[in-house]
Amino acid sequence: MTRGRSQRVLVRHWDGCDEHRRPDYLVVEEPLTIRLDDVTVTTTMRTPGHDFELAAGFCFTEGLLEDASVTSIRYCATEPAADTEYNLVTVETNGAPPATPRLGLTTSACGLCGAESIEALAERLRPLPNGATPISAGVLAAVPDRVRVSQDLFGTTGGVHAAAAFTAKGEPTLIREDIGRHNAVDKVVGRMLLDGRMPAHGQGLFVSGRASFEMVQKAWAAGFAAVVAVSAPSALAVETAQAAGLCLAGFARNGQLNFYSPGH
Repeated sequence: MTRGRSQRVLVRHWDGCDEHRRPDYLVVEEPLTIRLDDVTVTTTMRTPGHDFELAAGFCFTEGLLEDASVTSIRYCATEPAADTEYNLVTVETNGAPPATPRLGLTTSACGLCGAESIEALAERLRPLPNGATPISAGVLAAVPDRVRVSQDLFGTTGGVHAAAAFTAKGEPTLIREDIGRHNAVDKVVGRMLLDGRMPAHGQGLFVSGRASFEMVQKAWAAGFAAVVAVSAPSALAVETAQAAGLCLAGFARNGQLNFYSPGH
């Protein structure tokens, strides 16, 4: 279910000479609680829309599903969805391991040092496969402009991030927007998971902000061959990309970019 993602307000605009009132649009931000089978695993602030994709993608990229499959996704589970204002989603599986309740997202700031964070990922994720033809620098550098033309909510509000899956030729195949960078990525991954398009080998992932450890670990979990970010990567993101054999490019602007990890 997709609800309103922007809200109209009146603002006082100063144009350099005079002040006058005019409409503006703000991105909507609401909490979404995600339950895996019978356990609440997280609550995240998100932009309403594509909530089932977000829930499925989060459970997948955080390794909560292991080898289990998603059997159903629904709003709430024990009461009418309207009672929770469509802000609770339950993901049901055919046998995911019992989840540990969480207060928020697992990130590199949750008590692990950088080396331990990467080691924890390596225990559940294998390095990405060799043999795929690398995506060329020219293709990667052109992706931000190709995604930008489809960032409709950003065009309206100027206040959201985008994530996109793209082919080895740089063609965006799936674009999602959200106030949270990690949510946008989970929406992309969730949609691909529900469509049976995982792992994403040979494809790239675009993110409109910086490339944090969290962005890279989600891309690794999904099997993407490359991550392209408009802004900078963190040091831990680079180390993680190198451990994964993942191509990581940052500062992708105006047809230019920096490579921080070449991949295979």
